[in-house]
Parts: sequence; structure tokens; C-alpha cells
Amino acid sequence: MKTSIRALFSIAVIVFLILVIARTARPQGRIAIQDGFKTVNGVKLHYLFAGKGEPVILLHGYAQNSHMWRPLMVELAKTRLVIAPDLRGFGQSSKPANGYEKKTMAQDIYALAVSLGFKRAAVVEHDIGLMVAYAYAAQYPTEVDRIVLMDAFLPGVGNWTTVWLLRDLWHFHFYGVTPLKLVAGRERIYFEHFWNDFASDPTHSVPEADRRFYARAYAQPGAMRAGFEVFRAFEQDAKDFAELSKNKLTIPMLVLTGEKASGEFLIEQARLVDTNVTGVVIKGSGHWLMEEAPKQVIPQLVAFINKSQ
Repeated sequence: MKTSIRALFSIAVIVFLILVIARTARPQGRIAIQDGFKTVNGVKLHYLFAGKGEPVILLHGYAQNSHMWRPLMVELAKTRLVIAPDLRGFGQSSKPANGYEKKTMAQDIYALAVSLGFKRAAVVEHDIGLMVAYAYAAQYPTEVDRIVLMDAFLPGVGNWTTVWLLRDLWHFHFYGVTPLKLVAGRERIYFEHFWNDFASDPTHSVPEADRRFYARAYAQPGAMRAGFEVFRAFEQDAKDFAELSKNKLTIPMLVLTGEKASGEFLIEQARLVDTNVTGVVIKGSGHWLMEEAPKQVIPQLVAFINKSQ
């Protein structure tokens, strides 16, 4: 009897020690990504946040939202405080009727940064997000530590209509009552054009689970209209950026582009607005750099951001 009790006690002790070790080890290898909300500049912004240290702001593009940054957040949060907002009109952020000029959207993000106590931050962005980030850096250059532009273009800078007038002109003018009626309940069909046609290989583009996530997000009331307004604002963005680019930035800037997408064009544009540009074309990739080439892109982003520490 005593032998049985000793054996059971020994087993219990071993199980307890295993559980303690597992519980102690787990937080060290897992980054918790949390949700936050702030009302700034007249809009409620949702954001993801993780880690601690010097801040990094991640800005998403069209057909996505802050969710796209989760794999990068896990890596950056090991050494940084990472914030990934949903831009005005996107994700869980509010969807006002106007304010989709990129200067205004940048003012939202700046107000968020101030509310969170940031004095300076690194900024990383993709697609429409890079337009917002450039407007952020151009308006508040002393408060941006370094900046990354990822695969799109800057309206109003250089020969930008060479890109704007290519095969996808139609979607830049696809807004208003009739387009909204056409895509209502068919959001996924509409976004498949971007996720498939902008990729080097549609089968290695935005994953299926993420497609479902984004389609649900854009099916929210006001979300498609807000997304269309981002395109409607390009004409004003071009005027704003032409003016802002008269004063060149000197901030360290990394430009990552897809070989089958922006290629050298965005790098050339970046050199028109900043004197300290490093450009890298990601071989074999289309527009969706984070999804198509994460093993190339994420290490470069982490290395560049951590250079300033």
C-alpha cells in the first residue's frame, strides 16, 4: 500500500514539474498580440499591439487591414513595441464619409502616435499604406526614425501616370452608387481580382483563411464605400504629394518591391522624395510581398528596423 502511495506521489510530482516547466517556457516563445482602440482626429481607430521598446507603426494596404502584419509583429515585438492600426475606413476602425486624402489619414496615425506617447517611431507600410506613411513622414519628418515603402506608387511624384494608367485603371475609378450596388454581397469576387491578378502566382498569394477574413471585414456597413473613397482621393493626393516632395526627406528609407509588380518604379520614385534610399526588388514576387515572399521580406524588415537601436 505504502509503495503504491509513494509511486502515485512521485508521478504527481513529475507531472507538476512538467506543467511548471511548460508554463514557464511558453511566454518566452510566444508573443501576445492585443487589440486597442483610440478616438483621435475625429475617428475611432482600432489597432493591434505587441512587445515593448522603441515603437514601430505598421500600415496596411487595400484589400487587407491590420491583420496582414501579424507574422511580422511576432518578429518585431521581440525587440520593439509594434502598433498596427486599421486605417480610417478599414477593419474595425470607424468609417466616416470623408477624410480619405492620404494627408488626412496620416494625421490620424500621427494623432494616434501622440496619444500613445510616441516621440519618434519607425514606420513600415504596404500598398495604400505607403502613401499614408509618406504623407506622415513628409508632414512630421523629425518624428520618423526610419521608413519602409512596400510595393505600390506615390501619386503626383515623377512620371506616376505611367503606373496609374496601366491595365488596372478601371478600379481607380470604380466608386459611386452603381459600383457599390454591384459589389454588395460579392465583396470576395471583387477582391479576388487583386489577390490573384496582382500576384506572381495566384496559388501562392493571400491564403484562403485570410481571404475569408478580409471579405467579411469589407462586407461591414460602409467598408466598401470607404475603400472606394481611398481611390477617389488620388487626384488630390497627387496635388498634395507634388507639393510635399519639393522638400526632400533625409530619413533612412527601405523600398521593397515585387519583381512582377512595382519593380524599379517605386524605387525611382522614392529617390525623388528622399536622399537616403535603399531599394530591393524581391525576385519572383508579385504585389503581396508579405504573403508571397515572407522568408525574404520579414528578415529584411526586421534587420532594417533594428538598425536604429
